[in-house]
Amino acid sequence: MPASSALLRASLRPTVAATLLALHALTASAQTAAPAPAAATAPTAPGAALGTITVEASADASAEGLTKPYAGGQVARGGRVGILGNQDMMSTPFSATSYTADLIQDQQAKSVADVLLNNPSIRQARGFGNFQELYMVRGFQLGSDDISYNGLYGMLPRQYVASELFERVEVFLGASTFLNGAAPAGSGIGGAINLLPKRAPNDPITRVSAGVQSGGQGYVAADIARRFGPDQSTGIRLNAVRRDGGTGIDDEKRELSALGLGFDWRNRNVRISADVGFQDHEIRGGRPNVTPASNLPIPRAPDASSNFAQSWTYAKERDTFATARAEVDVTDNVTAWAAAGVRRGTESNVLANPTLTNAFGNLSNYRFDNVRKDEVSTGEIGLRGKFQTGSVGHTVTVSAAMYDNKRRNAYAFSSFGGLTDNLYAHYDSFIPLANATTAGGILSNPLVQSRYRSKSVAIADTMSFVDDRLLVTLGARRQNIDQDTYSYTTGLPTDGYESARTTPVAGVVFKATKEVSVYANYIEALLPGETAPSTTSSGIVLNGGTVFAPYRSKQKEIGVKYDGGNLGGSLSAFSTTQPQYFVQSGTFGPNGEQRNQGVELNLFGEPVKGLRLLGGLTWLDAEQRRTANGATDGKTAIGVPKTQLNIGGEWDVPGVRGLALNARVIHTTKQYANAANTQVLPAWTRVDAGVRYLMDIGNGRALTLRARIDNLFDKSYWASTGGYPGANYLVLGAPRTFSVSGTVDF
Repeated sequence: MPASSALLRASLRPTVAATLLALHALTASAQTAAPAPAAATAPTAPGAALGTITVEASADASAEGLTKPYAGGQVARGGRVGILGNQDMMSTPFSATSYTADLIQDQQAKSVADVLLNNPSIRQARGFGNFQELYMVRGFQLGSDDISYNGLYGMLPRQYVASELFERVEVFLGASTFLNGAAPAGSGIGGAINLLPKRAPNDPITRVSAGVQSGGQGYVAADIARRFGPDQSTGIRLNAVRRDGGTGIDDEKRELSALGLGFDWRNRNVRISADVGFQDHEIRGGRPNVTPASNLPIPRAPDASSNFAQSWTYAKERDTFATARAEVDVTDNVTAWAAAGVRRGTESNVLANPTLTNAFGNLSNYRFDNVRKDEVSTGEIGLRGKFQTGSVGHTVTVSAAMYDNKRRNAYAFSSFGGLTDNLYAHYDSFIPLANATTAGGILSNPLVQSRYRSKSVAIADTMSFVDDRLLVTLGARRQNIDQDTYSYTTGLPTDGYESARTTPVAGVVFKATKEVSVYANYIEALLPGETAPSTTSSGIVLNGGTVFAPYRSKQKEIGVKYDGGNLGGSLSAFSTTQPQYFVQSGTFGPNGEQRNQGVELNLFGEPVKGLRLLGGLTWLDAEQRRTANGATDGKTAIGVPKTQLNIGGEWDVPGVRGLALNARVIHTTKQYANAANTQVLPAWTRVDAGVRYLMDIGNGRALTLRARIDNLFDKSYWASTGGYPGANYLVLGAPRTFSVSGTVDF
């Protein structure tokens, strides 16, 4: 284990109070020597006149800093659009939403999944056979290991990311390979998610939070930030959190320790930032997925608080990561940047995911153990310049990126179907031994099983016409993917390929008025190629073992955006196609297609003082096309509802200063759990509600009290099906959950 990992783990052992005292002592001396004004003038060199350096809420390595919050403070006016950088929502030809730290805090969000409950284009699923957070974006899967961190893939813990580690959640809807590069885990056709790290703002932060939720889970967190130097050019921000205890689900326990340390420095022409993070997350007795037999209807959802997990199951994940980013103004019109990151992650699981065997709720399962270790390194460099050719303005961006993931893996099974249970009357089974005859590798010493490497170059030109009212973006990325697999038991190569593809982008924005922009785009997603199986249930595959080149998914979109100052929104229509690989006439290949098309309506802002709105409505049509022998042509794809509604509001109670009430409604229509559309999940509606009260407790300290009830009416429902392509496992929705917390700002 690297020395940095050991140091991070050791730093979590002191109590939060000790951490506070240590950092406070460090910063007190710096503040005594140099007070911390909100903005200060940098030292002036002879013959040079420097302007005032103003540090925004996130002084990252970009000249723009964070985009400003929109009215109401729940979302931002824009965000990072891949290599194109930060853009205002009215100037980009894409659909995106950036959720702010205020929203994350006020909703007591614990992870990325909690934040995304506000987005009508996203529904949550779960990894196949584990507890990985997985999101269905525009009806396509996005794995949590394809979420980027400050623009870099592969840096975050794969299965769960604590909310204390990020400042904003940026959601980009649509294919994004040109903007971000191909998602390394092979998802992200419908959209991308980028998390922004926290930075020290102008004013010092010393914040302590504590809370408890249903099941007795408690948490304590600290957030400390300071800026240093006569010009406030250097910032440090520390976040630490500890959670431990039960959940609203019977006999389920979660434990988490996380630490994030962010640094930034800037002068007139140079900006540098860096982050180091550590997270240790464990679930014991986590409620598993349920797979219904293909000949059975979808079972009635059991009580939302019930648990059908074997008590001896668990999932553990420990990650250490570090990133750095720098930006240099070469001239007034040319900026260069570079970024790099590394992550070391370890996962171990003992699981028992049941299969429904009959209409009475009887279950059959077996023990599955696996260990995974990831070694990830990534980086990018880029150059952005602005110039004029006659009346046309140009912003040209060129970029190069690389990514390398070496994955170690081993697994073992018990006898299949050796355990029994019941969905409605759970009982524990004995702990079977993992059978060495079905093992892959050695759990205590997993060998390298897979290596994924990619490199790419991209170029784009955003041209502006008619006094910047018409913006046209054209570009392309050339990406090379090199993927190898190795034997679990010998470590010798078994298969692999290397191939390159070019993915273009074209986008246009027309600012019809100050309040209205019309846009359109064409963009593609690139995914790693499939490998033909040697046999199927129908017999031998003629091209078994053939490795296909990376394949592309194509998207077209048009839309209109509105910015009324206090109320904003957008209306868009899109169509995305994805090749489907299966055996047809004895040959495996891209013989079919899935086409997802839909309409999205989004709304946000503060239309009247004290009333904040956030949400929208999505209509989806996910159609299977050219299926095997036409058996399911025209049917709806697994796990994609026709309609998704998310609408939330927050209201400042008149006459009671500091008191705000909030509520949110989430509605999802029926979903199909098989390609033939004969297994149907009923529609469901969930209501959440909360209250927040801010008070002055004297001596410059503020106390914020928050209480929240998710799933207010304790609805029992199947929240999702599938997520992993072609799978039909079911995930039960969370029960009514109470959360209470308090935050003190010193």
